[in-house]
Amino acid sequence: MNDGPTVSVLDGGRRSCVVLLMELRRHVSALNPGDAVHLIAHDPAAPLDLAAWCHLTGHTYLGPVPSDQPTYAIRVEAGALSTEAHAPWRRRRPPT
Repeated sequence: MNDGPTVSVLDGGRRSCVVLLMELRRHVSALNPGDAVHLIAHDPAAPLDLAAWCHLTGHTYLGPVPSDQPTYAIRVEAGALSTEAHAPWRRRRPPT
């Protein structure tokens, strides 16, 4: 029985945005549409990179979350596009 959307926390710490996006990509792949991720990210570029990644994939960037650490929320969307594992800023191309 599903009790509705869940909120998970991904602590990206002081990792660079490239590493954060790779971890986020992997994390989101195990979630259901409607679930949310609260990503803790100290990289100052995180809000811009997360918003751009969500625009690229179709997930929803919900913005900053009140917290004692810089935290940003993302909602997982049905039908979102996948990205390359080693390059999460590139959409995955279908096999040819």
